[in-house]
Amino acid sequence: MRRKWDVGGLLGLLVFGAGLLPAYGGDALYGKVTAVKSAEVVVLEYGAAGGTGRSTARTTGRYDVRIVGVDAPESGAFAREARQFVSNLVLGKNVRLRFEYRNKNSEMVSRVFTGDPGIDVGVELLKAGLARRQPNYDYKYGELSAAEKEAQAAKRGLWAQTQPR
Repeated sequence: MRRKWDVGGLLGLLVFGAGLLPAYGGDALYGKVTAVKSAEVVVLEYGAAGGTGRSTARTTGRYDVRIVGVDAPESGAFAREARQFVSNLVLGKNVRLRFEYRNKNSEMVSRVFTGDPGIDVGVELLKAGLARRQPNYDYKYGELSAAEKEAQAAKRGLWAQTQPR
């Protein structure tokens, strides 16, 4: 009988303790894209100063954000086209980030959503054939794989050639 209480008590403490831990992956952040460094990296400014001068001012800041799950060309015509594609989607616009992790360069690696109902920039980049999906990476429901396969089947962008560069 005592053993049941021990196991139940331990499980209860674990559930309670897990609820106290902060969430990291999957946290959302909202802001405005002020620069597009490459097809994979955008600059996000977030927050705004409170207008009353009281302690209601919110924290402001700037992050370099790497779009998760995609590898775009770094140079050449496709790199320029991919950067322009991302610029058209997000530059000067409000976006929502879904934080995944922080990489060794201190960039926030995140999903980036723009517009309503929330267009995923990484998925759109893959659909256009302007990037490849990172090996062994995909979202929960296979959106990146599906987008890449769609571009391959339609022979768009990188997939227009017989052997992508």
